[in-house]
Amino acid sequence: MKLQRSHMNLHIEESYDTSRVIKGRFIELLHHGLGFSSSYPPPTVAVYRHTPTIRRPSNRSDFPVNDKGISSMGLSSAATTTLSEPLKICIFDLRRGQHEGEELEKILFFFPADLPFPAQLSVIGLSEGLITFTRIFSPEAACEVIEAEMHSHVFFEAEPDIWMVMVVAKSKETEAIWRIEALRSVLKEVHSLFVMFHGSIRLLLDKEPGGGLIRSHLYTFIMDYLSDFLMGNKFLLPNFRDSLKERGTVQMLTVGREAAIEVQSLVGALDSCMGNTLGYSVILFQDLLVSTTLTPDDTINLFSYGILRLTPRVLSSGGSTWSYLRKGNASSHTEPGSLLANTGSSFDRLHGFRDTTSAGGDNYRIVRSLQHGKWSRGKDGFLVTDIWGVEVGNLVPTTPTIWLQQTERKMYLCAYQHKSLTIILLIPVTSMFNGEEGISMLKQQLLENVSTKIFKVEEKLSKGWGGENAYHVKGYRYLLVDGDRNISRASPAGKVTTLTKKKHKHLLCNIVNSSSPTNSAEALRGAFLQESLLAINKVREDVDLEKNRAKGDCVDHEKDLEICIRAKNNAWVIARATRGKELYIVLEKANETLLYASEAVEKFSDRYCNGAFSLD
Repeated sequence: MKLQRSHMNLHIEESYDTSRVIKGRFIELLHHGLGFSSSYPPPTVAVYRHTPTIRRPSNRSDFPVNDKGISSMGLSSAATTTLSEPLKICIFDLRRGQHEGEELEKILFFFPADLPFPAQLSVIGLSEGLITFTRIFSPEAACEVIEAEMHSHVFFEAEPDIWMVMVVAKSKETEAIWRIEALRSVLKEVHSLFVMFHGSIRLLLDKEPGGGLIRSHLYTFIMDYLSDFLMGNKFLLPNFRDSLKERGTVQMLTVGREAAIEVQSLVGALDSCMGNTLGYSVILFQDLLVSTTLTPDDTINLFSYGILRLTPRVLSSGGSTWSYLRKGNASSHTEPGSLLANTGSSFDRLHGFRDTTSAGGDNYRIVRSLQHGKWSRGKDGFLVTDIWGVEVGNLVPTTPTIWLQQTERKMYLCAYQHKSLTIILLIPVTSMFNGEEGISMLKQQLLENVSTKIFKVEEKLSKGWGGENAYHVKGYRYLLVDGDRNISRASPAGKVTTLTKKKHKHLLCNIVNSSSPTNSAEALRGAFLQESLLAINKVREDVDLEKNRAKGDCVDHEKDLEICIRAKNNAWVIARATRGKELYIVLEKANETLLYASEAVEKFSDRYCNGAFSLD
């Protein structure tokens, strides 16, 4: 599709799948009378026909502005961000700010927060226009991504008319090669976790229509979440190196028959301790799920939080084992513990965080549920934190609370840890008439009646545990995803990094023998593009596209799909998808035939997937 408006000197060349993606190139737009920042030209839709009037409502002070007219949104004066910031994230409400002079009302969150208001409105105006424009072609399916020449715009409608948008700058560095669905999964995860702790965004807006409450909650929560992606002064989002990972799924521990019986007995004992309260339990071993009585969506949310902040590895390192900074990631040469143990405090100082923050003239008590280093293991084995405050008079930490997604019930969260075993109990707030006293009694009952079973289960699971490489399959680097059950299993991160070691050695030899540094750099870049992880990233993009096309065509079941690629480094990259399950495999044996690669996948499917991906 080609559109031209000569009076605006705008030319757009775009080809797109209207159900999902518009790939386009926005050429320079004349800014006469439009009032937009020159670094961020808008398209033909949703443009301001004049310079917008930026004024803060007289009865509102939740948009703090410094003496330069820049929104601080909780940032200290030490924080600096330029218009060339490679990452922008915004949340806005299409139902707000519909009248001239009220444009700021629709902004619920913006990062970087010290970007001038006109620049923030430029990003949001562009996003709103693209949403409106794409709905012309696809009213039923919301816009998911816009690929422009300099940026990728990733969209997620978190709630009706409440949109989250991530804008990431493109570059020639291989670290900036990402998969759109991986970026969308980041937006989905942060929203799901936010709702688990604070309730829906719309509900908070209805509670305080001025918007100060929701802005304060969103800012502290999302900035704490983003700190897990912080490396130095850069945010490192999931890129091609994470192609053999699947966010938004749980990783299960495989147990033998005897251990399974013991686990089931423990679950029954936990239910007995909670009595008639209709509580729930989740059991983790290391970073793996052992058992859950929650619904799938609530299980994913609680599992994600457990991996982020509660597991023994996190508590011992003072950091996070999740996302880009996990141990063994090829792009990081720093252990997550040593990095994030220092990151939390410096990150807080940079953004002027306090345990209880305020927005404008109204004081809002902000619970920073994702704050680093705030959980610890008590002498009795229960995990404690003062994030939710302390009881007046005795300084005992208040028990954390969360919201279940399906039932929308508020639950107390009690976590107990013995060595590598973490048990999370959820008890309805309404069933604890004595509040904290009732929780204390429940904890005591658990220690008296269930501790023996807990010790026994941990011992059996530890004996059967093969370590971090327990699920490594020699000769394979793989990712298995069961979309129907939201479960995934993958090669250990440390084994995935070995995919590129031999290639790196070859590249270094080429650089040493090259007479031209420029040619060497280009050769290095070109060779990197052929690596196995880049190939699997491209294959996964193709599978994502086919899945979205099937959704757009209203197909009742996904089509069976197989993709085989021979990379220039002689690796075979194979993807198979069938009946809601996906299998991705990298085989790096050089000079093997397609028949050999196909047989290798068949063997893997028969042995580890019960033949689910066999072609017979």
